[in-house]
Formats: sequence, C-alpha cells, structure tokens
Amino acid sequence: MGHETDQWNPKEPWREEQKIREHHCDKLKKIYSADRSEIVWTVTDLAAFNKVAPTWVKRILAVALETGLRPGDLVRLSRSHIEPAPEGQRIKLRTNKKGRTAAIPVTAKMQSIIDETPADQFLILVSQRGRPLTEHRASVAVGQWRDKAGLSSSLRLQDARGTAATRLLRAGCSLNQIAAHMGWSLRYAGGVIERYAAVSPDESDEILTRLSDAK
Repeated sequence: MGHETDQWNPKEPWREEQKIREHHCDKLKKIYSADRSEIVWTVTDLAAFNKVAPTWVKRILAVALETGLRPGDLVRLSRSHIEPAPEGQRIKLRTNKKGRTAAIPVTAKMQSIIDETPADQFLILVSQRGRPLTEHRASVAVGQWRDKAGLSSSLRLQDARGTAATRLLRAGCSLNQIAAHMGWSLRYAGGVIERYAAVSPDESDEILTRLSDAK
C-alpha cells in the first residue's frame, strides 16, 4: 500500500508534507521559562508605593513582601492559618500551586498587620469594602497604584516573592528555611538574595552579611 506517515499534527506541517524524514529538535522538552528573579521591590519602590496607595492595597503588598506567598494564597490567608510557634507565631497553609504545606515565620511587620486586622475580620486581606479578594483583583490593585506611584510597569505583585526572601533572612531565618518554604533550591535562594542586594544599596551591607552567615 502507500507510504505510512505519522498522525497529522497541524503544528508540524513538515511532517504532514513529508518534506523531511526527521526533525532533530522534534519533541524535545521545552526548557524556557520566564526568569523574573532580578525584578524586586526595593525600599525606594515600597516607599513610593505606600505614599500614594490606600491602606487596603498597601496591606496586600506588605503581606506579600513579608510572607512570599503567591497572590492565589495571599487572598485566602486567614486567622485559621496562624498558629503559635516556639518563638512567636507562624503561618501554616497548604499552597494552591504545589499543594505543599508552607510554614512561614511571622515577622514583626507581619505581626503588626495581623494586630491591626479587625477582630471580626476572618481574612487578613480584603477589598476596600471589606469583601474577599480574588487573585486577579489583588494583582490589578497593586498594578494600578504602582502606576500612580510612577514605578516601573515590570514590577508585579508576584515579584514580592524574591523580595520576601531577603525580609525573612533579615528576620533571622536560615537559608535552608527560606529555600524550603519558597520551594527553591539553596543556590537559587542565595542568588535571588544577592541580586536583591545588588539593586537595593540601602540594605546591601546588612543583607550580604546575613547571607554570608546563613551560608
């Protein structure tokens, strides 16, 4: 009978038309992914943002910077996720993306945010009208006030994760602890913190000293 061909794939016209017998890059696993590890919220960025943003939006970014949680987990963070720890308190929740349990130490700044949350408010972060936030709404709100503060449009809510790593280091967490709760390798966690120090001279000396001690 006729010459047999592989099943037609509209994304592979070269295969359907039989112009070449084999493509050496065919079915290779895609290895590219966006690397935003060098995009961080600096002290200067945060000061400019907080100068113009309303309290409910400032709280969104502040909690992201203190915990390193992704937007999808930020909006469901509640009092039920806060528990006693040997020293102070910690946030413990199962993350949406990887389904793993994150145990995040409550920093002094995060504790103040918790203390300022109305006693009858279950969720830590809510909208201006006191309603639950969606991941999209939280991200859009931060983006809108970032623009009003005149900051780079490359800064996003999710970029707070890298910045949070440095906050936790300054709070006394080990590099192992930071890498574990961020879901990063030790090398990657150390690299992110070093890059933050390079673009945030106001904190660089202290951060690099603590990073050296952590290593």
